[in-house]
Amino acid sequence: MTKPRNSFSAYFPVLLAFALVAGLFIGRNMGSSSGGGLQVFNREASPSDKVGQVIDLIDRQYVDTVEKNELVDEVLQHMLQRLDPHSYYISAAELSAAQEPLEGSFDGIGVEFAIQHDTVVVISPVEGGPSEALGIRAGDRIIKADSVVLAGVEVTNDQVMKNLRGPSGSEVTVLLLRNGRAKPFEVLIKRGKIPIHSVAATLMTDDGTGYIKLVRFAKNTHEEFLAAAEELTKQGMKRLVLDLRGNGGGFLNSAILLADEFLPDGNTIVYTQGRNSPRRDITATRDGSYEKLPLAVLIDEGSASASEIIAGAIQDNDRGAIVGRRSFGKGLVQEHVDLPDHSAVRLTTARYYTPSGRSIQKPYGKGIDYEDDFTARYEHGELLSADSIHLDSTRAFTTLGGRTVYGGGGVMPDLFVSADTSETSAFLSELFFSGTLNQFAFDVADRDRNKLLAYGSSKAFDARYNVSSPLFDELVDFAKKQGVASTASDIVRSRKTIGTRLKASIARNVWGNVGYYGSLLESDRIFQEADSMLRSGQ
Repeated sequence: MTKPRNSFSAYFPVLLAFALVAGLFIGRNMGSSSGGGLQVFNREASPSDKVGQVIDLIDRQYVDTVEKNELVDEVLQHMLQRLDPHSYYISAAELSAAQEPLEGSFDGIGVEFAIQHDTVVVISPVEGGPSEALGIRAGDRIIKADSVVLAGVEVTNDQVMKNLRGPSGSEVTVLLLRNGRAKPFEVLIKRGKIPIHSVAATLMTDDGTGYIKLVRFAKNTHEEFLAAAEELTKQGMKRLVLDLRGNGGGFLNSAILLADEFLPDGNTIVYTQGRNSPRRDITATRDGSYEKLPLAVLIDEGSASASEIIAGAIQDNDRGAIVGRRSFGKGLVQEHVDLPDHSAVRLTTARYYTPSGRSIQKPYGKGIDYEDDFTARYEHGELLSADSIHLDSTRAFTTLGGRTVYGGGGVMPDLFVSADTSETSAFLSELFFSGTLNQFAFDVADRDRNKLLAYGSSKAFDARYNVSSPLFDELVDFAKKQGVASTASDIVRSRKTIGTRLKASIARNVWGNVGYYGSLLESDRIFQEADSMLRSGQ
């Protein structure tokens, strides 16, 4: 990202270059104490050779020891980031972690965990993983992994993963403490491939609206979606809400396969084009499984890249309704290039365009604070009013059905739903961002787990459980002890929202994401608007 420059910073590169050249000649004339002097650059060097020569010069002659590899990494990263916000360098150490969510699996014991009260607690065993097969349960405390103590030692997430993850087939002995058992007990776990799911939740309303929450586009996303949709179809799904809010994207091919399920053969899904990349049109290639199913796609300012490709394809083909708020605006195509030392470069080579011809990419460059775009949207009032959205009316495009849509970055929804600020307060914000609400919800779920499980299912829990006044007061007292102060007006203003979030967080600790999203949907305005639109047949 390039920031505005003042008069000095504009000339800084020139001054720096002059100083470097002057320094080389001074050093050449003065020589070193041994009389050897600095080696002068090769006068025939090409511009691309200069970088290597400067780094070699630093490595040989700089006054202090320099980590040459780290210096090279920094130079590469800075150089690529000067091009655009999405071209970047990935070191060998970072590459594996960056690829993991998109590859769709990792090696380990298969538990979702959290560190609560300085103890590693199992939130839920991963379905189909080694821990689930051995009977490890939500609420179990992991005290040790082999001989490494993981409780009462200010343990970190990195330390936990380092000791629980490992190659498939390797073994680790964990010491567990379980409520209801007087003493800890050991379990020998053989590590295996643990799936990283793209589908966070699959739900069905009583009147036949299916809901699928997608959190990423990975290698296995299409298969997961088909399995989720088939499950809903068996339950009598009449319409579908596909939730892509907060989904930052992932593999392009996964988005194409998913869009193909909704679009007729031959319809354009997306096209790409760049200076040295000829236009490439990607179209639906076969009869999709859900071409006739009434569809709404939910987006917001966190929906990016592959999510925007889906939204743009559905909107421009007039296939379904896009509901929510304007998407992020990430429409640059990166090519992944592996380097010999197992690091990689991701270089922007083209742009994504929706079927009508809109560039998804929002503006970037000099004078634009790209990273603080969310703050700018808030300050402009875009999150609260559709009239405040800055669309480029000079760039009008036409959908397959003849509707007019506009460029300017991101995808503008067909039905705008503003962010709800009516119940916000300083107390509510501090509860969320300090982690106090999550901590209290965990403690309640842990304390009352057997009572909560007696509901039988997350759906029954959602229908019958309410946050009582004594429990709410207990939360306020707990927050006070954690240093989160409240006022009477804050409590009155935010009581309903806090209660909804507390209930959903308790459900997550007992039934996972299905419980969490199921509890939230009743008060989710964007989902409710989409559901209402679909049921009315619009």
